[in-house]
Amino acid sequence: MELAQLRYFVAVVEEGGFTRAGARLHVSQPGVSAQVAQLERELGQRLLDRSGRRVTPTEAGRAVLAYARAALAAVEGVRRTAEEFSGLLRGRVALGLVPGAAGAVVDGFDVVEVLGAFHDEHPGVEISLSEDTSERMLAALLRGELDLAVVGLPGEPPPGVSCQVVLDEPLVAAVREDDPLVVAAVNGGIPLAALRGRALIGLPRGTGLRGVLERACAQAGFAPRVDFEAAAPAVLVRLAARGLGVAVVPSGAESAAGPRADVDTDTGSGSGSGSGSGRLCALRITEPELTGTVALAWRADGPSGPAARKLLERLRSGAPRRPAP
Repeated sequence: MELAQLRYFVAVVEEGGFTRAGARLHVSQPGVSAQVAQLERELGQRLLDRSGRRVTPTEAGRAVLAYARAALAAVEGVRRTAEEFSGLLRGRVALGLVPGAAGAVVDGFDVVEVLGAFHDEHPGVEISLSEDTSERMLAALLRGELDLAVVGLPGEPPPGVSCQVVLDEPLVAAVREDDPLVVAAVNGGIPLAALRGRALIGLPRGTGLRGVLERACAQAGFAPRVDFEAAAPAVLVRLAARGLGVAVVPSGAESAAGPRADVDTDTGSGSGSGSGSGRLCALRITEPELTGTVALAWRADGPSGPAARKLLERLRSGAPRRPAP
């Protein structure tokens, strides 16, 4: 049994086919197929089901997969540890971000600036960035597919994940000034129950903020009616400015409406800005008050490689320290 055989087997499972695995590994498809077939002969078990359009692991293949990944990770750990002693940090770090995190600066925490400084200091480290829902990124962290992630938390982080909160802001309902909610607001706030039956504009399912909204509405005895979804709060606010519903966003995000809509966080007085957009009001959601939490997350046992550990240290030192949820 050779490491190359395990590497090819894992790639075929993750890519769902021999051709895509070959492209990923820069090896011809017949070469990948031959190596995996040799591995199956040595183990005396069929590891892959080739009968469907997508190649999938058999029951034996699923059992072997975890050990194959562990063996490859161990070898990579040996290599990275040896390189660490050479004084030149190398390796690869997989970082996941909630949409919009790369462009946001919160209390001086600037992900792009931290990554840029880290790359200047450690040019031998390859950093891959991906955006996804918080739910999927937390699962990827636990599977070892991500080293670090900036995620939205609907509550406590899942077992096996540690986090440092970088943003903890109340949620507001962003609506046009002519919306009935503005008239009904008391001291700039509305109860959560006022959103029952209203067309809402929110982040997709699986995001931390959407989880906060859905859980609070369920406790209040109703399901939120989300007519529009978008991954970026700025888009949610622009949809609200167009009069398409109530955008539920973190406080401060309503300013992302830009030149197409003015924002009033007090009474909503003012005139429309034309072009189908109107002046926005940001109404605090009360009874209960809802909070949007964004956190830097990593596996509780820490990232496996020295490069990821060093980047985590840099990100944590640059992030504002807030109490965990």
